[in-house]
Amino acid sequence: MTDRMLALTYDRSTDEWDKTVGLRKTEVERPILDETKDYHDRASVLVKPMMTGFCGSDRGIWFRSSFKDMIMKSLDRDHKDKRVIGHELLGRVVAAGTEARRAYGIEVGDVVTTESHIICGACYQCRIGETHVCADDKIIGISEDGCFAEVVKLPAKTIWRTNLERIRPEVAAVQEPFGNAVHACTKVNLRGKRVAIVGCGTIGLFAIAIARAMGAIYVIGVEPMENHAEMARRLGADVVLRPEPAKNGHSHESDPELTARIRKLTDGVGVDVVLEMTGINSSVNNAIHSVRRGGDVILFGLKTGDAVIENFDRLIVDGISLHSVIGRRIFETWHITRHLLESRDPNIHDLIWEVILNRGEGTMFKFDEYDKDDFQKAISTYPKVVITY
Repeated sequence: MTDRMLALTYDRSTDEWDKTVGLRKTEVERPILDETKDYHDRASVLVKPMMTGFCGSDRGIWFRSSFKDMIMKSLDRDHKDKRVIGHELLGRVVAAGTEARRAYGIEVGDVVTTESHIICGACYQCRIGETHVCADDKIIGISEDGCFAEVVKLPAKTIWRTNLERIRPEVAAVQEPFGNAVHACTKVNLRGKRVAIVGCGTIGLFAIAIARAMGAIYVIGVEPMENHAEMARRLGADVVLRPEPAKNGHSHESDPELTARIRKLTDGVGVDVVLEMTGINSSVNNAIHSVRRGGDVILFGLKTGDAVIENFDRLIVDGISLHSVIGRRIFETWHITRHLLESRDPNIHDLIWEVILNRGEGTMFKFDEYDKDDFQKAISTYPKVVITY
């Protein structure tokens, strides 16, 4: 075995951030475990990927719209130019440090996935059990080298075992983003509630199926792309509405026709809960205008910069609660994710394979045959793409 391997990387020495797109398949140093040189390796593992999912965050890196500062600062810290991208993983353990085996029970041959946030365990948030908002976390594939590679080195504390007798590998590879939607859907109780999901991208599509499983009695999707709208219907949305683009160039303005239709569908009251999954300013205002008095708005979509909230006083006068959601509660969300995917009643597992992954047609790419142009076409067409190794 050589000390080099192939990986999909962003290389700042060759690809100026603001003038390029895509990832390069290049040679990088192969990670190893050597406890005599680095004591951290005692609690680390090497995982050989079987399948990896291409995330919305990865799409942001591909098109250079997200995570520039985090990547650049981490490269400065590591005194290097290449970052291996990717954090949605299904793989097999090929080496485990002594502490990884002793404390975590990890053995060579285990089939695993990973939590993508490496928490510090020492900050105030970690010490009070709010590890999902760790003040000093690192993100695999962004601030640490990721899994679009022949081997990835991970802390044992991030590893999550997976039973392939209960979850098919293509679905197991996307447990991490599915967990985002689980966290959003468990922020408030959805049982017996009328729910709107604004933005039916990958996480929004997951959320439709999860909201149904969590007992929502009526689910409204809001999505401009017809192919995504059709997937939303197949996943359990009662109706999918199409928003109008913001008028007069004011990107923050809500769509009064859309919000009026949502209120009409809910007896003039508004939905109990809105999940805003895009981060687009106008969508945030659509969410706030669609929820009932005393209702809840879950904010998951992420955009940088300032935002304008229309009629801010309504939030207070109508008693509307805003909740922000990031990542997954570690590892509470993972346990819920496992139960939802291993259960076949409701059968979210097969819906993901049949609807979101399109039974593998057009959504599965071999790492060995990576072609930048073909891959970009796929990630621009399908909500989720999986790489096989």
